[in-house]
Amino acid sequence: MIQVRNLRKTFGPKVAVGGVSFKVEKGEVLGFLGPNGAGKSTTMRMITGFIPPTDGEAVIGGFNIVEQPIEAKRLMGYLPENAPSYADMTVNGFLSFTAELRGLSGSAQRKAVDRAVEMCFLENVLHQSVETLSKGYRHRTCFAQSIIHDPEVLILDEPTDGLDPNQKHEVRTLIRKMGQTKAIIFSTHILEEVEAVCSRAIIIDRGVIVANGTPAELKARSPQAGAITLRLGVEPKAGIKAVVAKLEGLNQVDHVSILGSAPVELRVFARKNVSPADLAGLLSETAMKEQWALQELHAEEGRLDEVFRNITLPDTKSAGKENK
Repeated sequence: MIQVRNLRKTFGPKVAVGGVSFKVEKGEVLGFLGPNGAGKSTTMRMITGFIPPTDGEAVIGGFNIVEQPIEAKRLMGYLPENAPSYADMTVNGFLSFTAELRGLSGSAQRKAVDRAVEMCFLENVLHQSVETLSKGYRHRTCFAQSIIHDPEVLILDEPTDGLDPNQKHEVRTLIRKMGQTKAIIFSTHILEEVEAVCSRAIIIDRGVIVANGTPAELKARSPQAGAITLRLGVEPKAGIKAVVAKLEGLNQVDHVSILGSAPVELRVFARKNVSPADLAGLLSETAMKEQWALQELHAEEGRLDEVFRNITLPDTKSAGKENK
């Protein structure tokens, strides 16, 4: 449904987006991540036809956004960053107006407005003017306009911005549900949203894609991923250092980090090509043999925020960048 091919945008000498390529299929929710100034909003504006690309192309449902903008935009709903609206209109008036712009009239228009109001929980403010709404309700009203025509493609720039925790949960649930039948891209700074909603995520930094994969695949790039954390009920008679030395003497163990001493908590990192399951089994046997009063043992999944920092911080990321 969405095909982005070598999309590039420059503003004078500044390269805002340096040639990104990716696809989004129907039934897929793509999280678009990156630090401030990375090129997320610029990329989304080019995909939606809000600004023209310097080079490359975006194709929506088979229609080039530059060459066939009307056909492409019919298929698309767009929630921009700091979504604009008409402050003097009521919520009902604004949504009716946007439905009319989308070519809906009569009973079809009323049904579209009722559906969007119900999906975005706007019943209580339907007859208030937009200027009297809280930031959260104003954002939900703008979200409602993006889905008023039941589009096949949704482009959402920070869709939970300004919402309270309950509202965030409602919007995430709505995106996850719509993602079963639509192609959705949404940008966010909240990494837990990626794990909760997305089937795939892209990290963009300085205008280029530096990571592309499922949340699980990205978390697997964390240095903690696959490590085994174990907690001992009491401090072993031999002492913590002796326990660490014993563990590091095992062939499958690369190194051990001490996380705490009351209770004793250790994180054990495996050598290359040793699976977390094999390492966990070995540590469990060793703990029983040494009578270490093992209280807890689990494998670490890895942390998405850690991967994000490692990839995007200038002093930690690798020199090579992948653009998948």
